[in-house]
Amino acid sequence: MPIISTLPPLHTPRWLRGGNIETLYAKSLQPTPPAYRRELLPDSTGQTLVAYDFIDSPRADAPLLVLFHGLEGSSRSHYAAALMHAVAAHGWHGVVAHFRGCGGVANTAPVYYHSGDSREIEFMLQTLSARYNTVYAAGVSLGGNALAKYLGEQGSRALPRAAAVVSAPVDLTAAGTRFDKGATRLLYTRYFLNTLIPKARAFDFHTEALTRCKTLSDFDNAFTAPLHGFQNAADYYRRASCKPLLGAIVTPTLLLNAVNDPFLPPEALPSEKEVSKAVTLLQPAHGGHVGFVSGHGRGHLNWLPQTLLAYFGAAGA
Repeated sequence: MPIISTLPPLHTPRWLRGGNIETLYAKSLQPTPPAYRRELLPDSTGQTLVAYDFIDSPRADAPLLVLFHGLEGSSRSHYAAALMHAVAAHGWHGVVAHFRGCGGVANTAPVYYHSGDSREIEFMLQTLSARYNTVYAAGVSLGGNALAKYLGEQGSRALPRAAAVVSAPVDLTAAGTRFDKGATRLLYTRYFLNTLIPKARAFDFHTEALTRCKTLSDFDNAFTAPLHGFQNAADYYRRASCKPLLGAIVTPTLLLNAVNDPFLPPEALPSEKEVSKAVTLLQPAHGGHVGFVSGHGRGHLNWLPQTLLAYFGAAGA
């Protein structure tokens, strides 16, 4: 699509090649988070509070960029901090909207959050659209899948002027096969389970099954699926995946996935035939999972924020 030519090229350092090393190394470049202004606001159930970490522009009428983070992410995640610094320099408002139980705020609702929680995305966007005239939305990984699902479900009723979906596991079934075996399981599964399982125990829900969880599929079978009305993990992955809805998106949307993302096999990446004309596919060979390190020497994390802001500038004009 023509808009691709207006986006900055990704120059992955020559020494940094490989989906896993790019994913892990990016975290070492994490900047100090900006000085957020935190508000605790109700979630869509009205039974818990969630954290919204704001960056305020000196211009009251400036657009807002809202970021929906990934699994167990927060406003301190490397991609969130880098993006919000760029948003501030751009003169826009910014906010990282946290899912239930994230950002250091306890969850008191009877549900948690998951990859298909488009209802929560809708509620958050409605909350923010009541304050800001122009809203752009970005979702990363789990947050990206939920955002894309919302966009497909809502069609012309979707609230953002434009959106960006970054490193989303658009086919959760295919992503599940990656997390259940090989290097992806060895490198990342325990990292996620170390925080997910303690939070799940607070629900006093299938506690014995949680002790036996060795993979994310185990966790989704024991906790995510039954708590949120799915039959099992397979049913959850099928019904929560955004890929079948990409053809229904009307909002201008950048769908960014690295081909070497270790969380999603390349054959599961969407093709032009599987998305609507409103969706711009950007699938660089490198980048890992929300890595996208660019430049020389140690590299930097500027490419992703610059790409999103350039896309929003072109799509929202």
